[in-house]
Amino acid sequence: MPATSKRIGNRIIGNPEQTVTTISTGTYLKGFAKDPRHAAVNYLTSLFPILGWISRYNWGWLTGDLVAGLTVGMVLVPQGMSYATLATLPAQYGLYSSFVGVLVYCFFATSKDVSIGPVAVMSQTMAQIIIAVDSQHPDKWSSPLIATTVAFVCGFIVLGIGLLRIGWLVELIPQPAVVGFMTGSAINIVAGQVPSLMGITGFNTRGATYLVIIDTLKGLPHTRLDAAWGLVGLFSLYAISIICNRLSKRYPRRARLFFFISVTRNAFVVIVLTIASWLYCRHRKTAAGKYPITILKTVPAGFQDVGPPAIDRELVKALAPQIPVATIILLLEHIAIAKSFGRVNGYKIDPNQELIAIGVTNTLGTLFHAYPATGSFSRSALKSQSGVRTPLAGIFTALVVIVALYGLTPAFYWIPNAGLSAVIIHAVAGLVASLPQAYSYWRISPLEFIIWLAAVLVTVFSTIENGIYTSIAASFALLLVRMAHPRGYFMGKVTLSRNSTESREVFIPLRKDGVTDQYIKVDPPTPGLPVPNCSIANSAIVDYVRENMRRGIDFSTVRLADRPWNDPGPTRGNSQTMEAANNEKPVLHAIVLDFSGVSHIDTTATQTLIDTRSEVERWANRPVEFHFATILSPWIRRSLVAAGFGVGTPAVELSSETAHVVPYPGDRRGEYWGDVTSSGIEDIEARSESFPPTLGTVPIVPIDTPFFHFDLTSAVCAAEAGVEKHGERADTPPVKYK
Repeated sequence: MPATSKRIGNRIIGNPEQTVTTISTGTYLKGFAKDPRHAAVNYLTSLFPILGWISRYNWGWLTGDLVAGLTVGMVLVPQGMSYATLATLPAQYGLYSSFVGVLVYCFFATSKDVSIGPVAVMSQTMAQIIIAVDSQHPDKWSSPLIATTVAFVCGFIVLGIGLLRIGWLVELIPQPAVVGFMTGSAINIVAGQVPSLMGITGFNTRGATYLVIIDTLKGLPHTRLDAAWGLVGLFSLYAISIICNRLSKRYPRRARLFFFISVTRNAFVVIVLTIASWLYCRHRKTAAGKYPITILKTVPAGFQDVGPPAIDRELVKALAPQIPVATIILLLEHIAIAKSFGRVNGYKIDPNQELIAIGVTNTLGTLFHAYPATGSFSRSALKSQSGVRTPLAGIFTALVVIVALYGLTPAFYWIPNAGLSAVIIHAVAGLVASLPQAYSYWRISPLEFIIWLAAVLVTVFSTIENGIYTSIAASFALLLVRMAHPRGYFMGKVTLSRNSTESREVFIPLRKDGVTDQYIKVDPPTPGLPVPNCSIANSAIVDYVRENMRRGIDFSTVRLADRPWNDPGPTRGNSQTMEAANNEKPVLHAIVLDFSGVSHIDTTATQTLIDTRSEVERWANRPVEFHFATILSPWIRRSLVAAGFGVGTPAVELSSETAHVVPYPGDRRGEYWGDVTSSGIEDIEARSESFPPTLGTVPIVPIDTPFFHFDLTSAVCAAEAGVEKHGERADTPPVKYK
């Protein structure tokens, strides 16, 4: 009864009665369900990478982390306040984001070098988001509340992406696309900070970059006294950096000293400019409370109103159009920086875990009213060069921020805004791609260079948001084009020889491919045996067959009324000439497909192969063997078998190539292969299960699929054997069309 029910069920669902063994979904799922408890524990522990190295922490690591943490802290404090002003937020919010970023990240990080906190591109985007929301809902929500809500929503989105382990989506966007919008954003930010540097006002510094540049040039005659602080500060930052770099090369033994002198240039310049501002402005306050130059003024000490964020649903709805671009910046900028430093310093990061890290950082940061934070390239480079040993260096950086928040805020009152603009310009200018870097994109991939250029131009002449969307849309369009139009060739045979005794046959494209030497003689395959690379689509294979292979139907004997409308054949006047030319072509016997470059085929691809077989057999008016070489996946094999490929009886039965099996002593095979019948559950997709042989040799490819071959050479040999057997039938009269 069970056998009958199974047979009836197979007929209903169209499951053929065959003996070919293919992989089943049960086998696939067993790989995930071997030990769910152990997998769950591994997943939970992987969320906290610090558990893997904290037990081995030592004094040597502590020294490196202490130096690097304090060094980054001295840079982070002035940069954090500068980026907050760039985001149109009070300066203290930059310190809030700085503290949470460096403190929380160290517990979830897989990179020792990355420094989390306020960054220029995110701050500029934050300013645009605040302006956009405020223009639609005037004075309804404060700027800090908008920024905190963005951090909360984006943090949860990024955290979800990391927890679901779908961070591989970031890998679909090429590096030039990321560098393109970052370059355009850096140019945008620099252009927007020059007016503040020069004390020029009276126009929108958040507009398109080219408009800001034009308005700045028009406003040069109205430069104010702020330029004395801004230009001097910017010149000093570059002068200290250049001088220290040259002295390091001239005196290599003291390179470390000059490095740390260069590192302190941000703090040193801000301190000097602040003292100069205090000396000049303290007795020049007007009756209206204004000073001769624009200064930072009051910065509240400590954390203000620590607690759960007040998330307004209406505000979230208003932010919905802006959330994607903010999330994309958090993702792309951080992953790009983390991978870059991992590659330079010889370790591998986990993109999913890095997304969890910045997701948790931004989510918890809302408790301190922080705005979105992500990886900073300049501070990460500084951290790496300072000799950081572990992510724990972030704790020492957080201590520096705490000291600044609770002990130095009275001094922040006199910081000139022009000096902060100088710090921003100096930090952001390094994000602009150099000409050698841009040229390298052109040499590697001209299409990706075009994406880079488009991202830069759109960002400069439009907005950062449009630049990001342009780079991502162009990247996905390029990916789809490459997937839809893969490269494929018809293959020919070449004999390679190392000396007079060693030689082997390989298959390379018949036409020049730009890889192999153009003067190599490539022999075409045996007549009647085309060997296309599997990437060639249905139309290319069918067109090749129609052009180069004999048609199996003699149209001179078919009435015009019986001919198909889309292929009526020759006219009556030249039918004999066309038929003579057709008879000179070889008869199509087999097609060999090289599957070495195929990692997966879906239902559409399988149907394309079926259509190809139908069309070429209709043209040849005879069965055509399809041989497949180098199948990489059991799922590809399963798909081909389901479509009717691989099975059947070949024209010539060649002896199978065999290989030695791994011996299993005694009766321990079940220990290695598992007991497939112990569960008592029948897998309707499984064909047969058997234990492996304990000794001897087995065919390297199962004999129940004689049209599947281990490599291209064996596939061609099998197909050629069938051509030779049918050679005597190559000149037989064609069968009439039916």
